[in-house]
Amino acid sequence: MAESKSTKPKTKGASARASISAIGDNRQSIRMTADRILVLPPEEIGERKTRGGILIPATAASEAKRAIWGEVVACGPMVRTAEAGDRVLFAPEIAYEMNIRDEDYLVLRERDIHAVASDRSDGRTGVYL
Repeated sequence: MAESKSTKPKTKGASARASISAIGDNRQSIRMTADRILVLPPEEIGERKTRGGILIPATAASEAKRAIWGEVVACGPMVRTAEAGDRVLFAPEIAYEMNIRDEDYLVLRERDIHAVASDRSDGRTGVYL
């Protein structure tokens, strides 16, 4: 008599689960789309200190809107005014908060940027910080 090998056929669900867990283990690259800019917010985004040394907590309601500077990490293909490494001025109320690999970032549209500070010298004039 011929020996018959009894092999279990692989189920489709088991292989699908294996590939999902493999995808979860890999770190995927993130690209910004359209006119979106990924910004690393300053560490003191929550509270600030006045010139006199008074500490104003983040929970204090402020009547005046205050713009902040952040560092550009990545830009979408349609962004023309900023590049990675630049510092941009924006209103924090407009930005979308997100967490990537346990770090906090903000996502902005290019039109929400009020000013750009960079080390590039490409013949443009402007305010130098």
